[in-house]
Amino acid sequence: MKLVSYQHLDQPGWGLVTDAGLVPLHSASYPTLLSALQAGQLDAIAAQARAPALPLAGIRFLPVIPAPGKIFCVGHNYEEHRIETARDETRHPLLFLRVAESQTAHLQPIRRPAESTELDYEGEIAVVIGKAGRRIRAEDAWAHVAGYSAYNDGSIRDWQRHSMQFTAGKNFSGTGAFGPWLVTRGEIADGCELTLQTRLNGQVMQHSSTAAMIFPIPVLMAYISTFTTLQPGDVIVTGTPGGVGAKRHPAVWMKPGDLVEVEVSQVGVLANTIAAECV
Repeated sequence: MKLVSYQHLDQPGWGLVTDAGLVPLHSASYPTLLSALQAGQLDAIAAQARAPALPLAGIRFLPVIPAPGKIFCVGHNYEEHRIETARDETRHPLLFLRVAESQTAHLQPIRRPAESTELDYEGEIAVVIGKAGRRIRAEDAWAHVAGYSAYNDGSIRDWQRHSMQFTAGKNFSGTGAFGPWLVTRGEIADGCELTLQTRLNGQVMQHSSTAAMIFPIPVLMAYISTFTTLQPGDVIVTGTPGGVGAKRHPAVWMKPGDLVEVEVSQVGVLANTIAAECV
């Protein structure tokens, strides 16, 4: 299934994407995709879908999970990116957190803040948790996955360099694009190699696959769930490959009017224009 969060006629909702359009699935009991995940009712709700489809062109996309409880981002999880950033090898994943307010959606602008011109792209694969777990074993991890999406971990590089911590540069409003939809686990075989490509104004800037991850998805889930409980709707943004704009010569920064696309095989294309933040 492809599941999307959206607004239609100024009302939020969520639904099933089909060849005919969008079938709304929200209700008073399950007003959001997150609420359906938390209740463990996703498949049951989708199986009862009978409402007429809306055209996708008539909706405004929202982030797949607009308000996840936790957004974990993984730094330097591809060897090529680790090398280009001159980071030391590590036996453990490098993690930082995003806040929900920093997110934006498919076909919505990524906003360059007034405080910086160093807005960089980071195409990534997002994993959405479907079943709660603490101290999940790597061999059991797939059973806790609800599905997959694309993510652009838009980064304000000069603010990221203010300290050894990434928080400031990773949480400007409207910089983390998440979408277009959630492709549920049943559509993608567990452990299947997914390819990832980032394009800026049509030019390929990043290209890799999950086979190049230093810490694969089950290892990330096992590590994170050791210190906190992964809850339904939590998001793990699994890292970006080499080729980021900051490490090119000269550096390539996204600017207003640009189009950035992140494509994940078997998932789809997350597309965003760049706009200056209104202040």
